[in-house]
Amino acid sequence: MTQKTMAKSDAEQVRALRQVSGAGVMDCKRALEEAKGDFGRAQQVLRQKGFDKARGKATRAAREGQVFSYVHLGGKIGVLVEINCESDFVARNSEFCDFGRDIALQIAASSPIFVSREEIDPKWIEREKESFQSEIKGKPTKVQDEAIQGKLEKRFSEVCLLEQKFIKNEDLTVQDLLTDLISKVGERIVIKRFRRFQVGSE
Repeated sequence: MTQKTMAKSDAEQVRALRQVSGAGVMDCKRALEEAKGDFGRAQQVLRQKGFDKARGKATRAAREGQVFSYVHLGGKIGVLVEINCESDFVARNSEFCDFGRDIALQIAASSPIFVSREEIDPKWIEREKESFQSEIKGKPTKVQDEAIQGKLEKRFSEVCLLEQKFIKNEDLTVQDLLTDLISKVGERIVIKRFRRFQVGSE
C-alpha cells in the first residue's frame, strides 16, 4: 500500500469514526492512533473519554430540559420521562430530542424500575437476595455469596435503566448513549425520573 493510499484510508477511517461518534476530527485521529487503527477499539476510547468528560460535569446544575412521551401502538403502554440539561439551547437540540425519544421507547420496551442502582432502596436489594438464597440452598457459603452477587448484578442490568442494553444496539448500554451525548453537547445531562403506564397493571 502506498503512502498516499494509506493517508486516504486513514482519512476515511476518521470520517467514518466522526459519523458514528459525533466527535471532532482531532479526537477521532487521536482515538484511532491510541487504538492502533482498530475501529471498534477507537469507538471504545472515545466513549471512555466521553465518560471522563461526563464525570467532570457531574456537579454542574441541570435545570433545563424536556419531558418526553411515548405511547405504544393501540394505547396500551405509555411513558413519560424527564431529562434535564444545563441550557434551553441544548434542550431544543435535535440530538438531545432524539435521545429523549429513544429513552422513552427504551422504557416502554424494557420496563425498568429505577434510573440507576444508586436510587434503589436497600430493602428492595435485601428482598432480592432472600429470593436468590432460596434458589441456591445447600451450597457452601462462599459459593452462595458469589452466586447471589452474580444474580444481583444481572438483576441490576434488567431493572436499572442506565445499565440496560440499548434496544436499538445491544453493543451499547443506555449509560453509553448518555455518555456519548454529554460528550457531544458539552453539558451535564440527567435522566431525572420516569413513569411507565400499562393498561391493566398497578
